[in-house]
Amino acid sequence: MAVSLHLAPGPAEPAAVSQHIRVVLADDHVPMRHSLRRLLDEVQDVEVVAEAGDHVSVARQVHGHHPEVLVLDLRMGGHSSIEAVRTLSERVPETKIVVISMEDNPVFAQRALTAGAVAFVAKDLADAELPQAVRAAASDEEYVSPRVSARLDALHRALTDHKLTQREVEVLRLIAFGHTSVEIARKLRLSPRTIETHRAHIHKKLGLTTRAELVRYALRRGLIGA
Repeated sequence: MAVSLHLAPGPAEPAAVSQHIRVVLADDHVPMRHSLRRLLDEVQDVEVVAEAGDHVSVARQVHGHHPEVLVLDLRMGGHSSIEAVRTLSERVPETKIVVISMEDNPVFAQRALTAGAVAFVAKDLADAELPQAVRAAASDEEYVSPRVSARLDALHRALTDHKLTQREVEVLRLIAFGHTSVEIARKLRLSPRTIETHRAHIHKKLGLTTRAELVRYALRRGLIGA
């Protein structure tokens, strides 16, 4: 007599777990954002889940999607993104922030990292470095573009060795690039008198008297490129 076997169903196959790093991409310059999007779309383990062009949209997309990583332009709509970095890193700590910038100023990198970003990438290096920075951030590891990192080390030495403030280093770099006090004041949104006060402090702390000496100091210390 034939025996009918009734086999119990086996355990259900586990649902596939996405291995993609989910990213929100924020930049107010549309062609640049599209360029960065194309770059990240070619990275096998990265998925851009949303884009944003202003700080309000950034907050909405991050709170809505809870991505592993936010790639955030340092300046959007004419405003610094540092406060957005600070707020989001406190309110959505599971989303790690990669700041990208046209500037390779180590002062800006320091401010971004202090505010809560875990990575800083110069935009002109994005093709080579942004995927690496996104992966590092997703693992909660710090990443700074090597070129910026070298200048960040120089900044730390200047702050430590000569007791310069970050603002003084910022003014020093702009002096070394050839800007006048009026131009520096305009860039930093300070008064020319305040810039002159910073210049006096820099000269006194470094024991240097001329702009040429300041340029040589900045070059030797790696605060600016040769």
